[in-house]
Amino acid sequence: MKIGIIGCGNMGQAILERLRAEHEVWVFDKDKNKTKELKGVKLASNNADLTQKNEVIIFAVKPQDFDWVLREIKGKVQDKLIISIAAGISAAHIEKALGAVRVIRVMPNIAARIGESVSCLAKGANASESDLELAGQLFYSLGTVRVVEEKMMNAVTAISGSGPGYVFDFMAQESINPQNFPQHLRHELMMRLERAARSIGFNHEDAAFLAANTVNSSINLIQKLNSPAGELAQQVASKGGTTEAGLEVLHKGGTWEEAAQAALRRAEKLARG
Repeated sequence: MKIGIIGCGNMGQAILERLRAEHEVWVFDKDKNKTKELKGVKLASNNADLTQKNEVIIFAVKPQDFDWVLREIKGKVQDKLIISIAAGISAAHIEKALGAVRVIRVMPNIAARIGESVSCLAKGANASESDLELAGQLFYSLGTVRVVEEKMMNAVTAISGSGPGYVFDFMAQESINPQNFPQHLRHELMMRLERAARSIGFNHEDAAFLAANTVNSSINLIQKLNSPAGELAQQVASKGGTTEAGLEVLHKGGTWEEAAQAALRRAEKLARG
């Protein structure tokens, strides 16, 4: 299958690393420094060129660059499957800009770097079940996948997206050696994140799935990268983002439920633009 990826930041690179072994992958990023060293992929000359050459288009750009990309590819995507990993950008927004296109939204997380992402998928109005299944297969190569209703995507951002930040911050605050992570603490963090997920609307099954996989993959990530926990927490906590909002609450003595609620409010605010 021919897959085009627009955007080659951390997540775009993690995706192409996992997909290029089995698919023909094309990439475009307006910052040529991000693509000049890439191996095993093909480089498109611009977004329109990439769109015309591929069957599946993955949007891995920052929300602030999103509308610029939509303008560039309008009229060239009617027979394509659009997969967007941009936080806060609804399928309806993409459909309004591009017409009756097939859109799947995906929210992966930082553990994609080691092939253990917790990715949640939601279907747009025009996408089929087979489109959803295809997107699931692609992101399964990055880790675990879960299908949710699109109305829960902001909550996903607050749990599996920001959850690694809460885990890393806890480890930094408690000076825990990640290479010798106590089993009882692992269970405790899962329970905290599960309660947090339920507090913002997830049912028991989804909350348990997201909590267990997010905590385990976060611990595995820090063990494999061997990076300082505080440093990783900062990598997840982009300025003005959901993780930053959650960590602000935790640093004032708040609970993980309160942190998730703050992260959700930030996600909803960002989604409104």
